[in-house]
Amino acid sequence: MTEVQAAPRRSEVVDAKRIVVKVGSSSISGDNAAQIEPLVDALAATHARGAQVVLVSSGAIATGMPYLQLDARPSDLATQQAAAAVGQNVLIFRYQHSLDRYKIVAGQVLLTAGDLENPTHRSNAQRAMERLLGLRILPIVNENDTVATHEIRFGDNDRLAALVSELIGADLLVLLSDVDALYTRPPQEPGARPIARVAFDDDLSGVELGDIGSAGVGTGGAGTKIAAAKLAAAGGTPVLLASTGNVAAALAGEVTGTWFDAAPRPAR
Repeated sequence: MTEVQAAPRRSEVVDAKRIVVKVGSSSISGDNAAQIEPLVDALAATHARGAQVVLVSSGAIATGMPYLQLDARPSDLATQQAAAAVGQNVLIFRYQHSLDRYKIVAGQVLLTAGDLENPTHRSNAQRAMERLLGLRILPIVNENDTVATHEIRFGDNDRLAALVSELIGADLLVLLSDVDALYTRPPQEPGARPIARVAFDDDLSGVELGDIGSAGVGTGGAGTKIAAAKLAAAGGTPVLLASTGNVAAALAGEVTGTWFDAAPRPAR
């Protein structure tokens, strides 16, 4: 684990041919819904240089809440499902409306944990994703909250993004949040220092975890992002943790955020 003085290997960002980007609910819903346009700007620039891009986007429940006159995230499963059904429709419309500026077509892909555990469903999902990418469609992936149950949920979309990275053999996973990097302790606390790079075998035992993201609308935190980064890295995909506000710089290869080294992929 090194601190910000050492620059990560950002050439791997520019050279990546297949990139998964994950954005959380708090970054693109409510008062932050306007962040969709600059996020799309960054995705479109990456798409324009020839990379294949997949967006894993949370936010269906948070986006649907105002339409159900809800002031807070519902706690019961049925209302979560209803909010997701409404919000997913609005969310995809917002993304496509923004992507229209670049003549990029989005493809909606909704998954449950069972889809990636069942070999037949997993194969079908993989085939669909490969075809979408081959057609230069930008897949937008989310958990299928309308039909998912507590027992079969991914738990958070950070983990979903890591599993999607594995599914499609991504060269890079970018996890976006409200915080610009992983810190040695919660960033609002005195003495917190940003971490520039995490070696694959670093257990981060010296890091004091706090939440990443705004409370009330999402389900993730620093712990889920580290777990997802470690999961993707174990499968051979390096991970960059950055803020949604810095997504353009991150995808352009500038030095920002925290880089997680990947384990060497086994020879094929």
